[in-house]
Amino acid sequence: MNRFRTLQTALLVAVVGSVALVGCKKKEEPKPEPAPAPAATQPAPAPTPAPAPTASVATVDLGTAAGPDKKLTTMVTGFKPKDKFIVSVGTTTSDPAAAVAGKLTAKLTFANGAEIMPVEEKTQDFSFTGPDTTNFEFTKPSDWPVGKYKVEILLDGNSVQSKEFEVTK
Repeated sequence: MNRFRTLQTALLVAVVGSVALVGCKKKEEPKPEPAPAPAATQPAPAPTPAPAPTASVATVDLGTAAGPDKKLTTMVTGFKPKDKFIVSVGTTTSDPAAAVAGKLTAKLTFANGAEIMPVEEKTQDFSFTGPDTTNFEFTKPSDWPVGKYKVEILLDGNSVQSKEFEVTK
């Protein structure tokens, strides 16, 4: 019986030890859910560069005389056969401090009835800066024919303005 009691005691110790181990076992804490992967971030867009400065034709005037500042001193809407034609082109740039390379052309035509005849074309290359004036002079050793004329102004090959005028006796 002594043996039986020893066996019984050993079994009891084993059972109590097992229960103690299970009871003392550290509770596993729930594992935190993994943090979501960071959203792919787009790099900030590069700032849009300012548009390149541009030149434009602001005015086209006609006259027979200009001062040293290239401004017309005598503006006219019609000419006489012996007159010198001065076409005064006022230009400006979108950025007054920036120099803008460009080309101005003045095309002079004569309306001979229904036929449009080229008379003369003058072109000047420029570095425009802010407001400025450019003059084109058209002269003829003999008298200009009486009739209707037109001057067309082109900036970098594009027609931007025109003026019609007449030569009368």
